[in-house]
Amino acid sequence: MNNNFKTTILKPVFIPSVLFIILLVVFTAISPELANNIFNTVKSFVAEKFGWLYMLSVGIFVLFVLFLAISPFGKFKLGPDHSKPTYSNLSWFAMLFSAGMGIGLMFWGVAEPVMQYVSPPVGSKESIESAKLAMNIVFFHWGIHAWSIYALVGLVLAYFSFRHGLPLSIRSALYPLIGEKIYGGIGHTVDTIAVLGTVFGVATSLGFGVLQVNSGLNYLFDIPVDIITQIILISVITALATISVVLGLDGGIKRLSEINLYLASFLLLFVFIAGPTFFLLGAYVQNIGAYLSNIVEMTFNQYIYDKTSWMSSWTLFYWAWWIAWAPFVGMFIARVSRGRTIREFVIGVLFVPAGFTFLWMTVFGNSALDAIMNDGFVMLTSAVSADVSTALFKFLEHFPFSGFTSIIAIILVITFFITSADSGALVVDTIASGGNDKNPVWQRIFWAVTQGIVAIALLIAGGLGALQSASIIIAIPFAIVMLIAAWGLYRALKLETIRNESLKHHMNAGRHGKISGSWKVRLNRIIEFPNKDEVERFINEDVTFAMEAVKEELSSYSWNAEIKNDKEKAISILRVEHSEDFDFIYEVRTKNYDTPSYAYPESINPTKEQKRYSRVEVYLQDGNKAYDIYGYDHNAIVIDIIDQFEKHRHFLHNTSTLNPVVPID
Repeated sequence: MNNNFKTTILKPVFIPSVLFIILLVVFTAISPELANNIFNTVKSFVAEKFGWLYMLSVGIFVLFVLFLAISPFGKFKLGPDHSKPTYSNLSWFAMLFSAGMGIGLMFWGVAEPVMQYVSPPVGSKESIESAKLAMNIVFFHWGIHAWSIYALVGLVLAYFSFRHGLPLSIRSALYPLIGEKIYGGIGHTVDTIAVLGTVFGVATSLGFGVLQVNSGLNYLFDIPVDIITQIILISVITALATISVVLGLDGGIKRLSEINLYLASFLLLFVFIAGPTFFLLGAYVQNIGAYLSNIVEMTFNQYIYDKTSWMSSWTLFYWAWWIAWAPFVGMFIARVSRGRTIREFVIGVLFVPAGFTFLWMTVFGNSALDAIMNDGFVMLTSAVSADVSTALFKFLEHFPFSGFTSIIAIILVITFFITSADSGALVVDTIASGGNDKNPVWQRIFWAVTQGIVAIALLIAGGLGALQSASIIIAIPFAIVMLIAAWGLYRALKLETIRNESLKHHMNAGRHGKISGSWKVRLNRIIEFPNKDEVERFINEDVTFAMEAVKEELSSYSWNAEIKNDKEKAISILRVEHSEDFDFIYEVRTKNYDTPSYAYPESINPTKEQKRYSRVEVYLQDGNKAYDIYGYDHNAIVIDIIDQFEKHRHFLHNTSTLNPVVPID
C-alpha cells in the first residue's frame, strides 16, 4: 500500500500551486459571472499596460534562439558529448508537432483566416488586401515566434539538466545568476509560476478542443451544444488521457503522436487534392514570401496609431498562450531531445514544425478564402462569426465525403486532446516534484484530472473569452522568468566556451609521450585489440591503483578527493572537490567496438571473440574524450590524470571572475 502511494512531490511548489487552483475553481463555480468580469478586467489592464512587454519579449526570444543556432554555442550537445538522440527524427517531429500545436491548428486553421478576412486590424473588410493580410497575420501568429518561445524553454531545461546534472525544472536556468539559491524560495516561486502557467495553458487548449468536439458531434449526430455536454466530454477525454499517462511516454504519448501525424497528414492531403491544388501551391510560396518580408515590422507592431482592441484579442493572446504553454511544451521537447546539438535542436524545433504549420494554414486557410471569394461559399463567414468552433466542420461541407472527413477531424481533435493532457500532466508532475521525472503514476493522474477540472471551471466562467483571459494574465510573470532564463543560459554557454578553450590550450605535451617503455611496447599497444575481460581487469586494477596514488598525494595537501570503482561494470571515477566551483571528475570506463577489417593480416582468420574488442576511454565532465589509455603503465595514467587536472585548474582560473558557475556532475 505504501509503495503504491509513495510521493516525490516538492511541497513548497506543490502546495501553493494546488491551493491557488482550488481557490480559482471554487470561486468560479460559486460566482461564474463575477469571475468572468474579473478575468476580462484584468486581461484588459494587462493588454493595455503590458502589451509592449509581450511584443518585446517575444522579439528577444526569436533573436536569441537564432543567435544560439548560428553561433559557436550551437555545437554543444544537450547531454554529454558522447550522447546520441533517443528518438528517430520522424518520432521526434511527430511528438513536437502533437505537443506544440495540435488542438490549436484544428481549431484555428479555418477560423482565423476567415475572421481576419472579415475583420482585419486595418484596411477594408472582405477584400483581396484583407485576404493577403489575413494569411500574413496567421503565419505570423503560428510561425517561428511561437516555436522560439518553446525552443528557449526547451533549451534551458535540456542544457542544464542533461549536460550539467541540474533538476529538470525551470529554476535550473537561474543557477548561473543566483547559485544554490535556486533550491530555496526563489526557485520554488519560479517553479510555482511554471506549474500554474502550464495548467492554465493546457486547460485553455483543452477548452478549445472540447468546444470543437462538441460542435462536431452536434454537426454529425445532433448532440446538443451546451456546458453539460462539454463537461461530460472533458471528463471522458481526461479519462482517456489518464490511460495514456499510465502507459508512459513511449507506450502512450509517442504512439498517439505518430497516429496524430498520420491522421493530420491524411486530412491535409485530402483537402489539398480535393481543393484548389495549384492555387494552394502558389499561395504557399507567396505566403512565405510575405511573411519573411514583413516579419520585422510585425514583430514590433502594436498598432499604437490605430485605436483598436484587435491586439488583445489576437497577437497578445497568442503570445500569452504560447508563453503559458512554454513550460509544458519546452519541458516535453527537452525530454525527447536529449543527445541533439543546440544547432540541430533549434533547426528542428523552429523550422520543421513551423513549415508543416505553414502548409496546414495555407491548405485550410487559403482553401476557405478561395471558397468564399471565388466559389460563393459566403455562408462560411456567417457560420464562423456565429460560432468559431464550427468553422472546420462547416468548411468540410464544401468538399465531398464531408461526413467521413468530419469524423476524422473529431478523432484528430480527441487524440490531440489526449496527448496535450497527457504531456501536460507529465510536465507539471516533473516541475512540482523538483525536476524528478521518476514519479509514481498517481501523481501524473492527479495532474491530468486537475487540468480537466480547470478547463471545466474556465468554460463555466465564460467559455472562449475566459480561456483567452486566463492565458494572457498567467503569462506575464512567466515572460519575465523567460527573459532571466535566457540570460542565465547565455552565461552558462559562455562559461562552457571558456572551459573548452582552457582544455585545448594547456602547457603539457601530447598524449603520445605518456607511454613509458621501448618503442616495441608502444607498437604492441597500437596493434593490439584487447577483449572485454582484459580491459575490465585493466580498469579495476591498474587504473584504480593510479587513481589511489593521485588521491593519496592530494590528501597530503588537504584536498578532498574520492574514488568510486564499480568492479562489475568496470568503471572507475576520481572526483576532486572544489568548493563552490566545478568539481574535477576523471572517469574511466570500457567501451566495446567491432574489430576493424585491418586488425589482422589476411593470413590470420580472427575467431568469434576477436571480432569484438574494447577500449579504455576517459570521460570528463562533458562526456567521452574519445581517447584510449589501455596499456598505459601506472605512471602514464597518473600523468594523464594530472594533465586533465591542470586543464581543469586553468579553466577555473579563466572563470574566476564569473562566479557562481554551473556545477557539472
